[in-house]
Amino acid sequence: MDSIQSLVDNFLREKRESKEHKSSGKFIASNLGKCYRAQFWYRKGEPITNPPDERSYRVFAVGDIFHQFVQDIITKQPNAQIEVSASNEDFACRADMVIDDEVFELKSQHSRAFWYMTKSENVAEDKEPNILQGLFCAKMLGKKKARIVFISKDDLCIQEYGFTLNEEWNKKLDKEIKTLRDYWKKDELPPACPRAYKKKKGDKIEYAECGYCGYKTKCDEIEKLKKEGK
Repeated sequence: MDSIQSLVDNFLREKRESKEHKSSGKFIASNLGKCYRAQFWYRKGEPITNPPDERSYRVFAVGDIFHQFVQDIITKQPNAQIEVSASNEDFACRADMVIDDEVFELKSQHSRAFWYMTKSENVAEDKEPNILQGLFCAKMLGKKKARIVFISKDDLCIQEYGFTLNEEWNKKLDKEIKTLRDYWKKDELPPACPRAYKKKKGDKIEYAECGYCGYKTKCDEIEKLKKEGK
């Protein structure tokens, strides 16, 4: 028999690949706040050059387990709806859960990231992509609020942050939507501009998004050719 690790890895890979998301030809809420170029390629259905490795598949699987566990508990609340979808010509979204006038988005994290987040001086700024996703779903579904629920995968500690679809967030959403639509209508490749997974290093702000991007190699090659004037 193969090792337990290889059995688990093969199972997860086959499961993921069999359910691999195919582009619907729309921008999706879960990508909002991330690099415009990556969002553009995703809608185009561009093949990724950097697929997840075995560890990433395991991380996804553990996240799914915690997500489902918490979701099963919350769905016992009155009026709870799960996996609620909406779409228009350019965008699609799927809310993890909706209760009354509030959208819930569940996000699992390892404990170090979770506890680091709880010490954030400005969660709205540090977690803007998650908030844009939740509030965009709220807007599409005609709801007023979004609650982003972070779950620590090591100990099931939970931290919740509620946001209202106010003027400030509406402006940010409108800007995101307009920018994406403009690039799409012109069929113009957006610049490489990571905006997610914010990290502060002293006085500098960096974004770790490129390290997780499925298009990293393709994007790096384009940027290299630009620098060479080709």
